[in-house]
Amino acid sequence: MSDNVPPLRRALDIMPSPLAESPGLILRDPFRYTQAVLLIPSGWIPALALLNGSSTELELQETLTRASGGQFVRREDVQQFVQILRNHGFLESEEFHRLRDARQEEFRHAPDREPTHAGSAYSADADELTRQLREEFRIVPASHVVPPRLLGVAAPHVSPSGGVESYSAAYRRLAPELGKRTFVILGTSHYGAPEKFGLTRKAYRTPLGNAEVDIELMERLVAKAPEAVIREDYCHSVEHSIEFQVVFLQQAVHQSIRILPILCGPLWESLRTGQPPDSNPQVARFIDALAELVVAQGEKLFWVLGVDMAHIGARYGDGLAVQAHEGRMREVATLDNDRLQRVCAGDTSGFVGLVQPNQDELKWCGYSPFYIFLRTMEYVRPKLQGRVLRYDQWNIDAQSVVSFGALEFFDGALPA
Repeated sequence: MSDNVPPLRRALDIMPSPLAESPGLILRDPFRYTQAVLLIPSGWIPALALLNGSSTELELQETLTRASGGQFVRREDVQQFVQILRNHGFLESEEFHRLRDARQEEFRHAPDREPTHAGSAYSADADELTRQLREEFRIVPASHVVPPRLLGVAAPHVSPSGGVESYSAAYRRLAPELGKRTFVILGTSHYGAPEKFGLTRKAYRTPLGNAEVDIELMERLVAKAPEAVIREDYCHSVEHSIEFQVVFLQQAVHQSIRILPILCGPLWESLRTGQPPDSNPQVARFIDALAELVVAQGEKLFWVLGVDMAHIGARYGDGLAVQAHEGRMREVATLDNDRLQRVCAGDTSGFVGLVQPNQDELKWCGYSPFYIFLRTMEYVRPKLQGRVLRYDQWNIDAQSVVSFGALEFFDGALPA
């Protein structure tokens, strides 16, 4: 049996501690296999680099002792450090595998998709949430008529408190008259499999009620592009990019909306090869399947994209601190706008051409949903035109910024 310490899991959120009195790194599991959030003190950070599966506890002990300037680190302390990581599922170990398998099994058998972010990103109480959406986020069911030929909107998936203006700009374009349509929600899958699309039959439950999935349309996608989809994708259970859209749709349209939620995995292959994303046959088949739905369903569908844009700063590995709308972020705003103009023109290849250099130096997590939407529309709505309703940036922490906005899309010329 190997004496090597199991490696640290790759898919973890690792960020600087926000507490000045407790410097170090915060470890969090975005998949929520474990609910634990661990603080790694500054003096123990060098040990994380050795958690690669080929280091022993003795090597961790020697490294930590050297990093401390010669202050001896006890073997027992190293063992306790490793055991805490193991017990909470932060290492690729049997403990993690048991946690993962149990959580995925729980999701498979759950009748509904639980409102994961209720009580944190938004209120878990229905009455309070209605008030919050109406007063704080300014989402009031509109009495106006939805503009003719409006195909869909794009809204952020950033924390609602940080994206108030953009959420409001997108969802005030909607009205209860859209309630008979199926909302095709293309959300970023932050931790999903590349070049794959996550589906679920489970209703999205929120404090406002259940948003039922259009099972028939979902099954058509599965039948047409089985290799491209992941059925009952566990990422649905933790992902916020669709959940936030459902809550806002329930307020703007109706609490009992019908949805087709699609988590779009990253299009890493296209960034690596420089080829169009649908040069991958799985991606191409999925786009074909979506296009067939549009042809068959026509105006029965309404599109919602849950997308953020650039991710810049220390949190995202850039080695610099940034502030919204200042310095480097002014340059980012110009680059974001260039991409948005291609999106609004329905210029898919032009959009991809701006994203691919340097494997997307702006780190647009909305690249995949935007591309899938634009490419699908090229087949069935070639006169697609869009308009930016709002653009904004927000400091997600003191050193890092996310950009996002609101857009609307029409089949043909933009209305005045």
